[in-house]
Amino acid sequence: MNQLIAPAGAGAVDGRSSRWSKHREARRAALIRTARKAVHRIGPGASMEEIASAADTSKSVFYRYFGDKAGLQRAMGDEVVSRMQEQLIEAARNAATPREGLRAMVSAYLQMAESSPNVYVFVTQPAPESGSALEGSPTLSSFFDAISAMLASPMVDYLAEQPATTIPQPLALWPRAAIGMVRAAGEQWLSIPPGPHRPSEADLADSITTWLFDGIVASVPHASAVRTPRRNPPLKDES
Repeated sequence: MNQLIAPAGAGAVDGRSSRWSKHREARRAALIRTARKAVHRIGPGASMEEIASAADTSKSVFYRYFGDKAGLQRAMGDEVVSRMQEQLIEAARNAATPREGLRAMVSAYLQMAESSPNVYVFVTQPAPESGSALEGSPTLSSFFDAISAMLASPMVDYLAEQPATTIPQPLALWPRAAIGMVRAAGEQWLSIPPGPHRPSEADLADSITTWLFDGIVASVPHASAVRTPRRNPPLKDES
């Protein structure tokens, strides 16, 4: 019986290729960690040259691994999302209800932003070379799509418990709208200087969860009883 015989040295080539691939992955992960530390220290406006200097290497190395600054933002954003997913999986195990699961996710998002505002801004701002508006940035779309999917999971669980006929179609828009609220509230919160006028992370997470889950009426006592101001009656034609 004829047998296929691997070319001489093929195993050695495959082994070297595997080792090189693992080396590149390890090097890339190390560069992302160093870039995070540099942005945390320098600020979200850190240039590729400053980030490379902090990594004790050249800009060309970062361009080789990430392509451009947008690629580095995307890679750092992926790492942030990965870390959040680990926290959320653990929180989901301890959540007794979909509402608790949603709150855990909102809290994880706020904690991520608060732990390093500089890194948060870096991974959520459009890359300068993209020339695109905030919502048009591929980097941002990837980042917020992942967060939206995570926020959607507890609401999907909640809706699964409700009669199908009571679920309105517009709720399909809820996940993206939710991350818009969490993001806007979180970024405004980060802009408030520490002090008595700035709510704690826990208080803000509670409030956002109420707004998302129950609606604004539930957070304002007797809000449903507030009347809409009456319009002035039309002027009579006295001609």
